[in-house]
Amino acid sequence: MKSSWSEDTSLNLIETMSCDLPPAVTAVGENLDVLGSQVAGGPMDPLAIAVLVGAVAFVGYAYVGYPCLLKLVSLLRPGRSLPNALTSWPFVSITIPVYNEAATIAGKLRRTLEIDYPADRLQIVVVSDASTDDTDIIVQGFADRGVELFRVPVRRGKTGAENAALPLLRGEIIVNTDASIHVPPDALRPLIAAFTDPTVGVASGRDVSVTRLGDQSNQGESGYVEYEMWLRELETRVEGIVGASGCFYAIRADLHRVGVPDGLSRDFAAALIARESGYRSASVPHAICFVPRTASVRAEFRRKVRTMTQGMQTLMYKRHLLNPARFGLFAWMLFSHKVCRWLAPWAALAALAALVVLSLTAPWARWLLGGVAAVGLVAAAGWTWPLGRVAARVLAIPAYLVSGNVAALLASIGALRGAHHATWEPTRRDGVAVP
Repeated sequence: MKSSWSEDTSLNLIETMSCDLPPAVTAVGENLDVLGSQVAGGPMDPLAIAVLVGAVAFVGYAYVGYPCLLKLVSLLRPGRSLPNALTSWPFVSITIPVYNEAATIAGKLRRTLEIDYPADRLQIVVVSDASTDDTDIIVQGFADRGVELFRVPVRRGKTGAENAALPLLRGEIIVNTDASIHVPPDALRPLIAAFTDPTVGVASGRDVSVTRLGDQSNQGESGYVEYEMWLRELETRVEGIVGASGCFYAIRADLHRVGVPDGLSRDFAAALIARESGYRSASVPHAICFVPRTASVRAEFRRKVRTMTQGMQTLMYKRHLLNPARFGLFAWMLFSHKVCRWLAPWAALAALAALVVLSLTAPWARWLLGGVAAVGLVAAAGWTWPLGRVAARVLAIPAYLVSGNVAALLASIGALRGAHHATWEPTRRDGVAVP
């Protein structure tokens, strides 16, 4: 028996019912497929999804994936332990580049003279980049204790001043340290002992971020320094670090005499020159130096823009070291640690743009975009926090992370435009009580 209910009958019934419904309900019924699509998230742009996933993966590799791979490689390769004891006393030249450090140089020199190393095997040279305060006068007051002053008559910047002082240095090993950094008396020996290994060309100290007791300013800096030191330990086990700590590092004299243009970073170039010459660079965990935190996120931001711009230009100058066919694992490490880190903020911008596109149709993208905006507002609050007042960690850490990435963006633009930071304004760090 055939049913008398036909498709036309169904359509006629729906049309009849709809005549009695309010217009808004009728409109919803007519566009039910569109509404359902929007509730479900809507069609998503495949390109935006690909950009988002790729950008997040790139940033994840720079900060998490690369250290994990380093750890894996270190487990597969035989360990390289550094010598702990000196078998001889090589002659050492300690250089302290300064510009207007009258407030800190006397204390720095007193602590340097207390270093546990034979005085007759030690040369201490303060390299003044045409200081205009009482720095030079204070240094001259230490002349009877063997401290030498080398003054550059016209400002040339940190690297330029160090280049000018090269003929004065008599040491087999050159140690570089900053005026505001505290180096404990027992820190020099393990740094020099690393050169007992003939494969080591550069030895870098371990930075420890410190501040006044009870002072919690710029808290993000401490965590970042710890992360960076951990990463350098992993690199030392594999192929060697890709950059030395400018606060406290040592280099063989013949490598130190290799020319570095005034506008570049000699600290970064040291490890690159060592690798070019067949040496490796090592992080020495027992060669501790205490680094006072910068007073504010803004001061750290300015420092990062300057140092990253110089770092990028230095790597451009030594870009052949990125060739894995010639430099193997070191090229991969250099690319991962430096280039990927510098490109990560640009990847974050790409991810943000992808989220904006996806938020037009996908609710989850709107939620994520809102989260990003919230982090930005918190970081802005930390950035504008009054100097001298302690900001909560929930403000300080986002402000440090966001400002660091913005600094990388500005530095990369400056590096590409050929900006020069040859004459530097040293980061003023407050003195602190340290062990």
